[in-house]
Amino acid sequence: MRMKMMRMRRAGAERGYPGSAWVCCCWLLGWQAAALQLPPCEETDYHFEYTECDSSGSRWRVAVPNPSAECSGLPDPVKGKECTFSCASGEYLEMKNQTCSKCAEGTYSLGSGIKFDEWDELPAGFSNVATFMDTAVGSVENKADSCNNSSWTPRGNYIESNRDDCTVSLIYAVHLKKSGSVFFEYQYIDNNIFFEFFIQNDQCKEMESTADKWVKLTDNGEWGSHSVTLKSGSNILYWRTTGILMGSKVVKPVLVKNITIEGVAYTSECFACKPGTFSDKPGSSGCQVCPRNTYSEKGAKECTKCKEEMYYADEGSSACIERPPCTTKDFFQIHTPCDKEGKTQIMYKWIEPKICREDLPEALTLPPSGERQDCPPCNPGFYNNASSSCTPCPPGTFSDGTQECKACPAGTEPALGFEYKWWNILPGNMKTSCFNVGNSKCDGMNGWEVAGDHIQSGAGGSDNDYLILNLHIPGFKPPTSVTGATGSELGRITFIFETICSADCVLYFMADINRKNTNVVESWERSKEKQSYTHIISKNASFTFTWAFQRINEGQDSRQFINDMAKIYSITVTNAVDGVASSCRACALGSEQSGSSCVPCPPGHYIEKETSQCKECPANTFLSIHQVYGREACIPCGPGSKSTKDHSACFSDCLVSYVTDNQSLNYNFSNLSQVGSLMSGPSFTSRGTKFFHFFNISLCGNERKKMAICTDNITDVTLKDMVAESEDFSNFVGAFVCQSTIIPSDSKGFRTALALQSNSLADRFLGATVETVLENISIKTDMFPPSPSKIPDVHFFYKSSTVTTSCENGRATVVTMRCNLSKPDQGELSVPSACPAGTCDGCTFYFIWESAEACPLCTEQDYHEIEGACKKGFQETLYVWNEPKHCIKGVPLPEKRTSTCETVDFWLKVGAGVGAFTAVLLIALTCYFWKKNQKLEYKYSKLVMTASSKECELPAADSCAIMEGEDNEEEIVYSNKQSLLGKLKSLATKEKEDHFESVQLKSSRSQNI
Repeated sequence: MRMKMMRMRRAGAERGYPGSAWVCCCWLLGWQAAALQLPPCEETDYHFEYTECDSSGSRWRVAVPNPSAECSGLPDPVKGKECTFSCASGEYLEMKNQTCSKCAEGTYSLGSGIKFDEWDELPAGFSNVATFMDTAVGSVENKADSCNNSSWTPRGNYIESNRDDCTVSLIYAVHLKKSGSVFFEYQYIDNNIFFEFFIQNDQCKEMESTADKWVKLTDNGEWGSHSVTLKSGSNILYWRTTGILMGSKVVKPVLVKNITIEGVAYTSECFACKPGTFSDKPGSSGCQVCPRNTYSEKGAKECTKCKEEMYYADEGSSACIERPPCTTKDFFQIHTPCDKEGKTQIMYKWIEPKICREDLPEALTLPPSGERQDCPPCNPGFYNNASSSCTPCPPGTFSDGTQECKACPAGTEPALGFEYKWWNILPGNMKTSCFNVGNSKCDGMNGWEVAGDHIQSGAGGSDNDYLILNLHIPGFKPPTSVTGATGSELGRITFIFETICSADCVLYFMADINRKNTNVVESWERSKEKQSYTHIISKNASFTFTWAFQRINEGQDSRQFINDMAKIYSITVTNAVDGVASSCRACALGSEQSGSSCVPCPPGHYIEKETSQCKECPANTFLSIHQVYGREACIPCGPGSKSTKDHSACFSDCLVSYVTDNQSLNYNFSNLSQVGSLMSGPSFTSRGTKFFHFFNISLCGNERKKMAICTDNITDVTLKDMVAESEDFSNFVGAFVCQSTIIPSDSKGFRTALALQSNSLADRFLGATVETVLENISIKTDMFPPSPSKIPDVHFFYKSSTVTTSCENGRATVVTMRCNLSKPDQGELSVPSACPAGTCDGCTFYFIWESAEACPLCTEQDYHEIEGACKKGFQETLYVWNEPKHCIKGVPLPEKRTSTCETVDFWLKVGAGVGAFTAVLLIALTCYFWKKNQKLEYKYSKLVMTASSKECELPAADSCAIMEGEDNEEEIVYSNKQSLLGKLKSLATKEKEDHFESVQLKSSRSQNI
């Protein structure tokens, strides 16, 4: 207890904590001792400390009694070293004489620094604070309780962060007398956990040096380093992590080790070497690790050997471990290289280092080796040439691996690449290794072993080893004949694999571009059936592909999952710069002067089968990136799209036409060609963390440039740097449609919103049409509410070439453009109400963009004319839009038209005059004919009366005689049947002749005569 108190007090002095209380206590105890006449103090009864520095930078050395000491006569205070004084590394300040002395054997010193490299428990001065920052959902109390078990956990050589979505801070406070620095090593491989390091002063304000507080990601299995300058005074160091559990995957924790702080004013004692290390020389600034099969205790000057027959010890061990009996988990089999007879032998080997014993009961012995089997054939592009080894075919030749290399026929060229499907030896451009973050057991071991028709993960030294397999490709280049196909694909890598696991194993597939940074492309957890995976290469650069297999994430003392393994059956790489050929492909021939050598076709040209000459693709077609032989290599563009000048791809120029009901609808989406953005949500994780889905959409135009950019901001790489070398960064995505996950600033207590998990949803434009299906991509009619107008929606279809485990055919995107005059300019973007994330299956995304700019262009059929009244000889004609209006721009509304006209008053006068004349004429005629009618009636009556008197005078006659010149009575009946015109003519004629009218009377008698 006394030693602990002394160390705490010395540590307090080293960190510069106030020491005035110790001075007062010293004088008080001295006074009491004098009063009680205690025995004089010896050197073991007290220790020296420095007082707090004054304004002049000076201090005093005072003697402080130990807690259990009871004595009198402490040494008087003396002036101490200046406050900025410090010893060199390997030395400490001997307080009695105030001089620097070398550390003894078994100890070390950093001089003006302190180092934390022992993490069996949380060192003194460190603390954990766990919180759940998001209070948007649920009660604060419940969430606070849910993080009680979250903390940074010591793991021996390093300390490990939390794995959940709590925010956990590892805190250490230090007071520096002069400016210094903090340095630490870390491993940070999972961008689903946020890792930040920052510094605050004693006023809880962040220091200026923490402007870039985000720590860079590291490659799998590699340790990175981070250092920050510290100012004199109080510095509170924070290592803070926050996990974001967006799916079922568990985040990989952050590992930190070897925390070193420089700037401490002095070190009054040396640090003992931790167990498993030693220091055999005075004045050491560090300790060495004990070799294998040796051990050491704390403060050791040398390591002690184990009895190797019964015990073993790994490097850096603090004790020897008893060797267990050998089991099947302690050996493995390999295949030897082929001999001259074409045979390979199956050999069994102990896993090195061997830690088991064969002489114990129930222990297994090594199975006999030497079983001979036929060697597998050479891989395509290689040939053994009657030897035991396979060699690559010379340039310009090809082989399927079983026959000799042959030259490609005229008019063809070798299709270069690699196809590894037989695994007798590891190919020359591949290497394997083993790595463990916590120990060096498997250093130098093979991470993977060849096994005939496959290559499988090796045994390793621990179950949490990273078993690594690398494949290096110096570059990618299409064949000569495909040079004109300037698409986004330069090559591809395809591999067939399976994992057999009983625990939580993980297989990572990673890619490194130009040896800058290794990024995880895809990962598979637990057991997976035999399957294929393809990764597209879009940049001509040096690539290193890595497969890393880990059985379990946490280390264990015993091997339990050694039989868990990953198998890779074949790896195929196309268009590799230094590749070999298994076949030949047709190419374009040059002119007669150049002979039969292959020549590159210009961009957008295919090879004509009949002549083997280059010919340009027809308009609105693009050249296939997989083959350029034959007219079928030119693929027609989809509806509403056109090809680029070099026929490399199809794009939308924002103009779409559609004919319906004998009416042509023309759309122009140019004003929507700028990137549109949409933030959907919020959504919540299973633990209640709030997040949003952020989308950027580059609809059309821009000469097929992918203007939508999504980027992660949890990095200290600036956006400017990412744009300069965008393809080298996995957190920079350029596409037609891209997506990011946004964590709002109020969700986790960060100063700014965080963007992560950026990915491309569309990198190829398929077409724009009013149809709901295009290239097996369909949109349901009930996906969005029906349109209130009769104007059809226009659907833009896109496709992404990125293949994921959940989307074997890649992702697809449909953007529906809907006419809505109430939403001008950019309008409004939205997602289906049933799918707030924009997708219901994770593979096909749907958006609707409502805007007035999505309406068709106006035509002559969209307006009508209205004629005005004629005023003062002029008439106006107006033009108005049909209601409701469903068009914009296009044909403008004609201006008002004015024309001459006859006034209404003139025609009324003419009409009145004609009417009056007609009325007078009719009245006159009526009167005239009425008078004539009266005369006729009078004459007729007179005639009848005359005929009646004559009939009485001649009773014997059948009928009365008719005077000469008079007409028969029957004629009167006949004449009554004449028309009015006939009567008028008849009357006029009679009056002119004799002013009398003769009427013929007919009787039955006259008829008989």
